[in-house]
Amino acid sequence: MAVKQPTDGGARRAVFAPVDNRARVEAVVHRLGDAIELGLLADGEQLPGESELAGRLGVSTVTLREALMALRQQGLVTTRRGRGGGSFVSLPDVPGEERLRVRLRGWSTEELRDLGDHWAALSGTAARLAADRTESGDLAQLRRTAQELASAENAAARSRVYGRFHVELAAAAQSARLTREQVALQREIGALLCLVFGDDAYREEVADRHRSVISAVQDGAHETARTLAERCVQDSAARLIALRMSL
Repeated sequence: MAVKQPTDGGARRAVFAPVDNRARVEAVVHRLGDAIELGLLADGEQLPGESELAGRLGVSTVTLREALMALRQQGLVTTRRGRGGGSFVSLPDVPGEERLRVRLRGWSTEELRDLGDHWAALSGTAARLAADRTESGDLAQLRRTAQELASAENAAARSRVYGRFHVELAAAAQSARLTREQVALQREIGALLCLVFGDDAYREEVADRHRSVISAVQDGAHETARTLAERCVQDSAARLIALRMSL
């Protein structure tokens, strides 16, 4: 079955922007791997051809092939030969709850608090800038993602969509650097959020918070947007810290 190719929004444009000159193979692996795990690139989606993708990322085809090989080894990309072939996204399975709890135990409460502060700073700044820079018509993708969270049925889908919302908020701020920082942060913390998104009431609470952030951005209420975005992620971090302490 053919997979519908998504249009390039701000978050997706950041995925395919040229990578840093240093350690380019690793940079490409991280850039594409982060985007796949977060769901910015859809399961089964065909990546651009090697020449086009290498050009968009600003690397040689040799570098790109090494990166794609590493992604295949990680199970994030599959390659098909022949007619209709190419490189395709393979969405990874989310680790089981016990494995996630083991991973959470590897974080101290101080580290989780520090990560929450970083996340709040990123999302708060993104919301404030988006309220200053974004037109109402540019918020369609953010609204779709908020609606997707409201209807997501399992913890894995909820955590992925939640992270994507904050990436798209950074993209709405028209900051490629903020967007890339948010993508990297979500890969670090995203799977752990499965541990708190099994609660339907919390899913609904977060969906309401996201709609409030969008309304504030649309109204140009930059300080309100910043405060709402910060509170949203601070509450998520606090839930992870509480769970960590209970372990």
